[in-house]
Amino acid sequence: MPICQIDNLSPAIKANIFYYDNTEWAKGYFAACHRDKAFQECWQSASGSWDDKIVVDIGCGPGNLYATLGGSPRLLIGVDVSCNSLKMAQTIGYTPILADAHNLPFIDGFADIVAVNATLHHCENMGKVLAEAARLVRPGGLLITDHDPQQTAWNWKGLAMLLYKIRVPIYRLLSFGKFMSQKEHDAMLKSETHHKPSDGMTRQFYYQILEPLGFTVNVYPHNHTVGAEVLQGNYGQAHMKYRYAQWLSGINPHSSEAALSLMCVARRN
Repeated sequence: MPICQIDNLSPAIKANIFYYDNTEWAKGYFAACHRDKAFQECWQSASGSWDDKIVVDIGCGPGNLYATLGGSPRLLIGVDVSCNSLKMAQTIGYTPILADAHNLPFIDGFADIVAVNATLHHCENMGKVLAEAARLVRPGGLLITDHDPQQTAWNWKGLAMLLYKIRVPIYRLLSFGKFMSQKEHDAMLKSETHHKPSDGMTRQFYYQILEPLGFTVNVYPHNHTVGAEVLQGNYGQAHMKYRYAQWLSGINPHSSEAALSLMCVARRN
């Protein structure tokens, strides 16, 4: 496995390495996350077939994206900071590269598809990572990001914020201390760098970074519950607990601004 030196081992990167190198966690994540039919339909509609394509999956983890979408890429590169997750991804067809997403070790414009799923919010400088990912896309190619929190949906206040702050002690109490160790919990929180109330993504973020780089940009809010209809503007409905927290915070839970995640589909001109 090629390993690129990471010059800036920031607290966030260290937390990601510690948390996502846990083999048992990685197996559970691989089995449960981003494997449902709605996710599959949405991504297949956005990216099309991966057959005979050069694909780069940034923040690939143990390989959930390819395991769900399938296909026969000409070259499938997986980038992550977790060595154990990359080893798992390698077993299903990825060419693994251990590298920092802020500083990718690739030439410009060689990839047909660059995928960045549930990754940007784990990175300290989301704009730099997005621009790095965009740099790899060939003319006519696609950059697709998804499952990063929409800032307006998580702008919780008052009682909702209080419930958010006390959620982990409640989980610990209900699970009799088996939820996770204190060390794992601290690493998890540090790894979720931009997934917290009043933080996250905006639609303008994508347009401001990608349009000057020569991309046609489309941004789709959604709640992880519908498939290809996301690309037609159907964002679905979030789980009741999120809608209740939004209602307590003065957010209309049925608005597009309340959709939990943003998906960006950008084509290089």
